[in-house]
Amino acid sequence: MDLQDRLEDVRNRMRKAAAEAGRRPEAVTLVAVSKTFDAEAIRPAIAAGQRVFGENRVQEAQGKWPALRAEAAGIELHLIGPLQSNKTAEAVALFDVIETVDREKIARAIAAEMARQGRALRLYVQVNTGLEPQKAGIAPDDTVAFVALCRDELGLTIEGLMCIPPADENPGPHFALLAKLAERCNLDRLSMGMSGDYDVAIGFGATSVRVGSAIFGTR
Repeated sequence: MDLQDRLEDVRNRMRKAAAEAGRRPEAVTLVAVSKTFDAEAIRPAIAAGQRVFGENRVQEAQGKWPALRAEAAGIELHLIGPLQSNKTAEAVALFDVIETVDREKIARAIAAEMARQGRALRLYVQVNTGLEPQKAGIAPDDTVAFVALCRDELGLTIEGLMCIPPADENPGPHFALLAKLAERCNLDRLSMGMSGDYDVAIGFGATSVRVGSAIFGTR
């Protein structure tokens, strides 16, 4: 299959998973994860109508997305990798959504930079549902208080929560935990599910799924 066939296959699986969960297909957004792929590899996805993309690194995204955006209208770019504070200005200038707000220092930096640039990005708090020491994200027990800090003290609009379950565990309990935390925070957006488990995530209420290799192939 070529990229456009793989993309359509993912869309079909998303529609099927949504139908089985009694949800509307349009309630779930596909974020095509284009990290490590160059502009030439991304153009066929844009040609097939895909407009929402995810990148892990600010510097890599800077190297390809300004030109791609000049070619196609309506591109929405998500930062789905950890954000270093020294890259905050560039991230706020380039991205529409930051899904990896995970500590007070970075939340304060984003708030200051959005005020400086006059931009209002959509923000997600990343939750480390598996409490993995090597992985970014706020601890589940700290999530409600952290969202309150972002909202009440920093004036940030938090749109939802995001997680990356441990690779060697059943993702279902992690998706269920994120949904429960979102409910406690009065949030209705859930970014969860990747190439291997996005259909499962849709069953647990994902409103966006981050799919890379199932669309672009192996890196």
